[in-house]
Order: sequence, then C-alpha cells, then structure tokens
Amino acid sequence: MIAAPQAVESPLTRAAIFIVVTVKPDEAALETVRKVCGGMASLIRAVGFRNPDAQLSCVMGIGANLWDRLGQPNRPQGLHPFRAIHGVYDAPSTRGDILLHIRAQRVDYCFEMAMQVMRQLGEAVELQDETAGFKYFDNRDLLGFVDGTENPAGQDLDAAVVIGDEDPDFAGGAYVITQKYMHDLAKWNALPVETQERIIGRHKLSDIEFPDDKKAPYAHNVLTNIDDAEGRQLQILRDNMPFGSPSRGEFGTYFIGYACEPGRIERMLDNMFIGDPPGTYDRILDVSTAVTGNLFFVPSADLLEALGDGPGDVPDNSGNGGADDDNAPARSRDGSLGIGSLKGGN
Repeated sequence: MIAAPQAVESPLTRAAIFIVVTVKPDEAALETVRKVCGGMASLIRAVGFRNPDAQLSCVMGIGANLWDRLGQPNRPQGLHPFRAIHGVYDAPSTRGDILLHIRAQRVDYCFEMAMQVMRQLGEAVELQDETAGFKYFDNRDLLGFVDGTENPAGQDLDAAVVIGDEDPDFAGGAYVITQKYMHDLAKWNALPVETQERIIGRHKLSDIEFPDDKKAPYAHNVLTNIDDAEGRQLQILRDNMPFGSPSRGEFGTYFIGYACEPGRIERMLDNMFIGDPPGTYDRILDVSTAVTGNLFFVPSADLLEALGDGPGDVPDNSGNGGADDDNAPARSRDGSLGIGSLKGGN
C-alpha cells in the first residue's frame, strides 16, 4: 500500500500558525530534529486528544538543504530551494529548513501545539518567521474576496496533492510552497470595486467567476489557471490565511500551496510575477508584496517517523514491498492558486 500522507488534506480551519525555522549547523541539532520527526505523530495526538472537535493537525515540511544534511540515500525528485522570481515584481527566496503548518478550529490548540514542538526543537533551530492566521468571515482574504474557491475535492484533491508512482520512494508525500504577502490596503481600498473585480476575475460579493470572454488577460484567475500538455487543468490545494495587526498597519495573506510536484505552483507564480505573455503580470502585486518564499518536501507520515531513526532508514513507500502489494493501483496526477494581501492602512 502507498504510505499514508501527513494531514495535508485536512479541512480548512478557523486558525493556523505557520512557523519556519533553520537548523543550526551541528550534529546535535540534527539529532534533535530527528527526534522531533520521529515523535511528531505522537505529539499531535497528545495535544489534540483533549478535544477531537478542535481538529488539530500539524504538517511538517523539510527544505532541500536540511534533507541533504539528514543523510538520506536519495532526494525527492522535485525538492530544491525556492527559486526567486525577477519579473515586473520580485518574489524573494528566503531561508527555511523546516515548515510547521499547524491548524485547528481553536486558537488555543494551535498555540499549545506550537509551544510544545518549539520546546522540543529548543536550541537546535533559529526562528525565521512565525505567522498566526485566522479565518476571516466566509473564507475571505483581507482584500475582501473569497480565497480557495477553486480547491480540488475528492479524488481530484488526492491526484493534485499526493505523490504516487511517479516517485515511488516518496509516495504519500507532497510538496508545499509558502509565501508571505503584505498588502497596502489603503491603495487597494481606493480602487473602485469594479476595478478590483477585474483584477481578481470574480464578483466580490457573490464570488461568481467572470465568463472567460469577460476576463482581463492579467486577471488573477487567468494567470493561475494552467494546463498540462494534454490540456488538462493542473490543480493545487491552497490553505491561505489572512493575518495582520491593525495597530501597526500590517495586513497580509500567508500563501500556502500543496501539490504532488512543485512545478505547477512555480508556473503559476511565474505567470503572476512575469506575466503570460510577459508584461501581463498579476495586478494584485501592485498592492501586495511577497516578503518570503520557501519550498518544502512533506514526507509521508511513515517516512517522517522513520527519519527519527537516523540516516538511510527510509521505508518502502512504493507499494512493491511485499506480495500483497503487487497489484496496488497507481495514482494518477493532475494540478490553481489564490493569494492574499499586503501592507497598509484602511
């Protein structure tokens, strides 16, 4: 059987904490990280058992540099450092060895999970970013539009997100790209609603998508809608969250996109920042600035636990590890995007 994924496909929640850290350059730090990997499932159960309705989950992603340091025999096919984009606007590549994507229906469970896992990581890591997100009305970002409308569901979700037989050593895993966007809300709110809708490609109140022949070539949902060579739509799973501090005039969206291979997300970002064709960039970027950029591999739950045993201890995720798996069905693959908001006041 193909290894079970981490909780990548968990339902959208009311609260989230996103933590990105780097690991210090010594063997003691690596050993601490291995122990956290091996015990992550147990820690999630220990924190979450008090109230199953809180729907606590924590996805742990690993960056390319850390993966190489962990001494595994090979690297997932799509794993590499996030590639900075230089277009009409820039998308930076920033430091990050570990992503912790903590979700729950209650803020206190997110907080407790973050506190416990950071206590275990301790002095082994250096914090690069921590962002607390929240559900805003009916899944809207701070620009006022519903975010995540085009997320796949059911079998389409599994096909879009989970690695299958195309990289059998890492079946059950996924890739995730994160970016923190800061919004200039004063500039955005000065735009007429009709202009905002043209930028997004949807009606603001109803969330109804414009007909294709009415969309601007630079509309967000035009640039982030991509197909493969056979004309099939390539989808991703977005679990973006608004964040901010009104007293400091900080408003933003934390973009987080999961996929079975990172190339489809990278294509969407190229379209946004460079344009397709070049110059037809995403006009959201006139008011939204990307300040971070990372790419992580999300091991299957089994592989994450096995990383705790040390270098080279990788389970057979291919489905070919025993006679009972010889006829295991292969997964098919297929793969959209939505981001949020930048710096500014109302």
